[in-house]
Amino acid sequence: MRVFLTLFSILVINMAALAQDNYDVSLISKDLLPYASAVVRNKEVSVEVKDLDNTTYHIKTAITILNKNGDDIARIVVWHNKSNVIKNIKGAVYNQFGKLTAKFSESDFEDVNSGNNFSLFEDSHVKHYNPAVTDYPYTIAYECEVKSKQSLNFDDWEPNSTTGLAVEKSSYIFSCKPDFNIRYKEFNIPNKVIIGTNKQGLKTYTWQVNNLKAVKDEPYSPNHDKYLSKVKIAPEKFSYEGIKGSFTNWKELGKWQYDKLLASRLQVSDVTANHMKELTHDIADPKLKAKKIYEYMQNKTHYISIQVGIGGYQPFLAADVDQQNYGDCKALVNYTQALLKTVNIESYYCVVQAGSRKVSMLNDFASMDQGNHIILCLPFKNDTTFLECTSQKMPFGFLGDFTDDRTVLACTPDGGKLLHTPKYTAQNNLQQRKAAFILGASGQLSGSMLTTFKGAQYDNRETVIEETSKEQIKSLQKEYAINNMDIEKAEFKQDKSLQPATVENIKLDARDFGSVNDGKISFLINATNRLTTVPREVRNRHNDVYINRGYTDEDEITYTLPTGYKPEMQPTDVSISKPFGKFSATIAIKGNELTYKRRMQVFDGTYNKDLYQDMVDFYQAIVESDSSNVTLVIGN
Repeated sequence: MRVFLTLFSILVINMAALAQDNYDVSLISKDLLPYASAVVRNKEVSVEVKDLDNTTYHIKTAITILNKNGDDIARIVVWHNKSNVIKNIKGAVYNQFGKLTAKFSESDFEDVNSGNNFSLFEDSHVKHYNPAVTDYPYTIAYECEVKSKQSLNFDDWEPNSTTGLAVEKSSYIFSCKPDFNIRYKEFNIPNKVIIGTNKQGLKTYTWQVNNLKAVKDEPYSPNHDKYLSKVKIAPEKFSYEGIKGSFTNWKELGKWQYDKLLASRLQVSDVTANHMKELTHDIADPKLKAKKIYEYMQNKTHYISIQVGIGGYQPFLAADVDQQNYGDCKALVNYTQALLKTVNIESYYCVVQAGSRKVSMLNDFASMDQGNHIILCLPFKNDTTFLECTSQKMPFGFLGDFTDDRTVLACTPDGGKLLHTPKYTAQNNLQQRKAAFILGASGQLSGSMLTTFKGAQYDNRETVIEETSKEQIKSLQKEYAINNMDIEKAEFKQDKSLQPATVENIKLDARDFGSVNDGKISFLINATNRLTTVPREVRNRHNDVYINRGYTDEDEITYTLPTGYKPEMQPTDVSISKPFGKFSATIAIKGNELTYKRRMQVFDGTYNKDLYQDMVDFYQAIVESDSSNVTLVIGN
């Protein structure tokens, strides 16, 4: 599904202002400089809804880039297609003294397909411009007008859309006819909306901020809407690609999508319907029936993104997918839904904001721009199941970390319903490894490792599995901290049952794994799963600590030691317990066997900012433990 970012998404802060303004950097208040890589000098956004199919955007901004960390903010991006027409673009670049150094216009922008390398058709394009300036600081000023032939989606106003961005002045004016009603939601806005009427008799909504300090970038911060400023706007009545509608809540929005975009797309041929019935005739359990049909769909189709016109929201006909054997996420979900319907299995077309970072639909604010992907829900009694229909390999009922643990919109005949996808807990997201190694007197190592991946870690090796045998070995050599490792055999097995698991089996040897000196052998005790980085220190932290997803790693390595050798010193066990995580590392010796056990567990959630230093110390202690060596000597 296309992410409808309506004209100026991504980095729309990069606009422009009038040339006669003074952009001397010395005029920026010193109060705005801490943590800032860029400063918005002035930004004026004006949105006027002239009719349901006629919206005009006028944006004028100037932004000063203080250092190379602000270069991405300087990039100008304007989305356009046949329904969103750019009327004009012009701008200029100024040096630190506010002197004009360059001008640019629409002809200087590169115009490229907006999407990706997996779209078969896409009618949206993006114009972008990067100022070729490396002499900091500099100011880029930009002015643009765009006409949009729709009123379903409006750009969010984000005066400080990223960390490291300060704002001198920024305003947003939304104007419309008196009978055009909107809903809005404010996030961290210091000054609330002012509602009035302008000279033309239009209803106006005005937001303005001044002297907004830059927000410091802090590791493990919550999602941006918890601490950056934003206003979202949604219409009550609208027109999109000639289709009209209205909504004030999720139920009404989901009803419009079902009635206008989905209901007429579910038919398949009698031949296909009869084949589904034959395929499942000896299966009584509805869930197992659905699994059989889902796997049939996976084997028959492949994913291709198609983004043309209303197709950005509306799926291809199920019958067309059945014939052509391909589709985008919308089409493949709709097709799977149609196949399930032939055997009387109910399912819901669900809009979700996909990505490894968990983002949910806003419970109290319905709008069309909160999703970028489609999944399918099977509302079995006491066993609601979600399906990812774009993957040919993903197990039935498994979502992974792309759409897990977030609120989604289900579009049903009765209207929209907010549902929550399954959460994979720290205990579920398990990586469990057992290794048996033999250590020789000359430091050589040989043995095998068996690793099982479950939960959100199920697909940790997905890219490796898809590689050739030669490339698999290269990839695995990078995964493990075993010097001079040669892999004799690497095998993968995937259990795609209702509790999926991936198993990796490696047989290996490594010359000079241990360092031999003066009759002693030293080696890295944790050869399989080392933590090497620590979150950076942050003084005077402002944000709570947020951990997006928890997991559990368990490693057990048994070393058979050379005859006559024993540890020079008894290694110290480590045990750490914090609200956000636990870690333990133990070493036990029995005869000529040394067994190392490591367990690391991280719990997702939001924690008080005062715990951040504890987190830094937690990871530092793990890095030190993981770097520990054991020295063997000849025993008495």
